[in-house]
Amino acid sequence: MSDDADLAERKMQFLFALRSRGVTDRRTLAAMEAVDRGDFVRGLFAERAYEDMPLPIACGQTISQPSIVGLMTQALDVDPRHRVLEVGTGSGYQAAVLAHMARRVYTIDRHQRLVKDAQALFERMGLGNITTFVADGSHGLADQAPFDRIIVTAAAEDAPGPLLAQLKIGGIMVLPVGQSDTVQSLIRVRREETGYDYEELRPVRFVPLVEGIGKDD
Repeated sequence: MSDDADLAERKMQFLFALRSRGVTDRRTLAAMEAVDRGDFVRGLFAERAYEDMPLPIACGQTISQPSIVGLMTQALDVDPRHRVLEVGTGSGYQAAVLAHMARRVYTIDRHQRLVKDAQALFERMGLGNITTFVADGSHGLADQAPFDRIIVTAAAEDAPGPLLAQLKIGGIMVLPVGQSDTVQSLIRVRREETGYDYEELRPVRFVPLVEGIGKDD
């Protein structure tokens, strides 16, 4: 099999794996088909870019398992009018997927190196509707709030208060919560007129949400 045919086969298996693990939303699948995960995985792990597994990236972080990216995106229920805040840019993969679905994506990371690398990828891909920030993600982006949707790709003990406050009435936030790296739950929070409605979706495992600005490796 040629290299091109092998790559096409791996990409087809990638999409099949997403569907088999519960990613069934048409717009989510289309966005994930449009964004090549291989562009976000470098070095020793590049060959494993189309496997359904998390992989290490710079600064001690990870690029999330594709099926988890898909399930979180699906739970977020993004439409083309939405302004979305992502906490935890990481490789930039999740933001790139969201950019194909939302009007604008604001993405924050505490590691300058990750933000710089992701921004270069976004520019190369022509994703002009993503704005990147080096900042403490646990505080969100008050100057740009409120947001229609918020997604957090690192686990806190509880949904951070500043992020809840930056969610529009009727808005949705999807995030992992848990008191250790072994016991976490993916939850969906919907802001109502009278408060917040919490729904537990599934067990997950994410790196912790850390306050402050990182010292890049």
